[in-house]
Amino acid sequence: MEAQQAQGLLETQPLHETDEETVTDIDFTSMISEEEREELKIELAKLEDEISTLRQVLAAKEKHLAEIKQKLGINLMNELKQNFSKSWHDMQTTSAYKKTHETLSHAGQKATAAISNVGTAISKKFGDMRNSPTFKSFEEKVETTVTSLKTKVGGTSHSGGSFEEVLSSTAHASAQGSITGTPLPENEEELQC
Repeated sequence: MEAQQAQGLLETQPLHETDEETVTDIDFTSMISEEEREELKIELAKLEDEISTLRQVLAAKEKHLAEIKQKLGINLMNELKQNFSKSWHDMQTTSAYKKTHETLSHAGQKATAAISNVGTAISKKFGDMRNSPTFKSFEEKVETTVTSLKTKVGGTSHSGGSFEEVLSSTAHASAQGSITGTPLPENEEELQC
């Protein structure tokens, strides 16, 4: 039984709320002398008075601070902006941010170079295609067809000319035909009128 009581006295668990109530129920007044008791009451009154004075001083300083901020035009939004700016600046100076920024910058440069290379390759491919025999043959067929159409519709015959000139003249002829209300022939039978 004594071992259990000794065990209970040596426990190191923190006090719980019920334990604190038990402690406050103990009468410590019998443990101190009357003289010590009076000194503690005086000290208690002084501490309460100091705390009250400090609260008043703090309230006055907070009021003065608010007045100064108002005169300077500093409001909650400005303070938040300043805090955000400072936090952003602090974050940008961290090594993790710098390393991430460098990595993303490098990746962006590589992506730009890759896109540029793709654009160059596409341009080269279109250039190669334009110079290919298939495209040349297609271009010649279009030129022949347009020349034939012009001749049969009554326009003057332009032999040769670049592909762009032929397309431009065809578009011009088409526009004039739609303006005058004269439809362009759609098949070979209409051409042979």
